[in-house]
Amino acid sequence: MPKDCDPEGAAGSGAKGAEKGCRSPPRRGTDTSRSPRQLGHCSGTHDRKGTALNDRCEDGRPVLFLDIDGPLIPFGPSAGGGSPAPPPPGNPLLGRLDPTVGPRLLALGCDLVWATTWLDDANEVVAPRIGLPVLPVLRWPDTSADEGPRGLHWKTRHILDRAGRRPFIWVDDEIGAMDRLWVDAQRREPSLLHRVDPGVGLVDDDFAVLAEWLRSVGHQGVS
Repeated sequence: MPKDCDPEGAAGSGAKGAEKGCRSPPRRGTDTSRSPRQLGHCSGTHDRKGTALNDRCEDGRPVLFLDIDGPLIPFGPSAGGGSPAPPPPGNPLLGRLDPTVGPRLLALGCDLVWATTWLDDANEVVAPRIGLPVLPVLRWPDTSADEGPRGLHWKTRHILDRAGRRPFIWVDDEIGAMDRLWVDAQRREPSLLHRVDPGVGLVDDDFAVLAEWLRSVGHQGVS
């Protein structure tokens, strides 16, 4: 999956770097000590890094773990179903963001959580351009500590850990058969691992699948 559109290899690091380059921020080892409850729907607010400031969470709501590269920033030649957001100078990838996607995600009524290598830049750079508030950010461990069955995506076990016993959706463009098999074998609670075509990103058909699954588990979304 392409991560770089700058023939000279310019890359961003941090929110300001993401504005200057056109490559997604690199995967980084970070602290994973946060409790799964901090990913709940909380009555408090979040800081700019998406850290929950209030731990009173409604655990009945499904969690939606959201990737950026592919689902929100598609890579096809004619990607994007809505009016694209104006790209900042030097980063045409951000111009592929569809500002109509954020409200549609919020209307699903899930607790949205960033599950992306953009980490805190997701709130700084992406969220404002698609109409999303500051969201919790799923933290990844060092790759050296990452083990699992062959063919299992490196995100899968960590998403499962953070979901706990809550129903969840994972939206990503790199989900495979092993991820679905492994999740099904590990838990009884409802889950949907939804692969998005990275050439077009999230489109009407994807939202229809998400909404239908939520109805099947008794969640009606936001009216």
